[in-house]
Amino acid sequence: MQYSDATLADLPLIVDIYNSTIAGRLVTADTAPVSVEDKLPWFNAHNPATRPLWMVREGSAVLGWVSYNDFYGRPAYSGTAEISIYLDAGSRGKGYGKKILRYCMDKAPDLKLHTLLGFIFSHNNPSIQLFLQAGFQEWGHLKEVAEMDGKKYGLLIFGKKI
Repeated sequence: MQYSDATLADLPLIVDIYNSTIAGRLVTADTAPVSVEDKLPWFNAHNPATRPLWMVREGSAVLGWVSYNDFYGRPAYSGTAEISIYLDAGSRGKGYGKKILRYCMDKAPDLKLHTLLGFIFSHNNPSIQLFLQAGFQEWGHLKEVAEMDGKKYGLLIFGKKI
């Protein structure tokens, strides 16, 4: 697997992969597809030196993308980042998430990160298992904070000291 900094030319594919998860109501709290324009501020908030956004490829095939995102946006939290992993539909369930998360954990010290977080819907068992198997622990449970299609969902916060 190869990891490379995402470029603006990758953004349409990033958005396509992201949008492919919305209908399942398992991964994101967005309830309708987003546009490339919608994601520009998020894309521009990434910095390869501290908060990278990486494309993940195997040969010429794009498997997905992964991002490190600021936690709470205050200087004292600069050593903490949220990890988001999004896989192309054809790459899901094949063990890539495990490899990507391991890579992100290994690279965290280079990014001056001491704490990684995962924010996961409480009904997203595959992602919960992924983070637990990687040594993350449940640090918080926000009950029924999201509402989609008339149903309420909780959000689990998983954390790991690096």
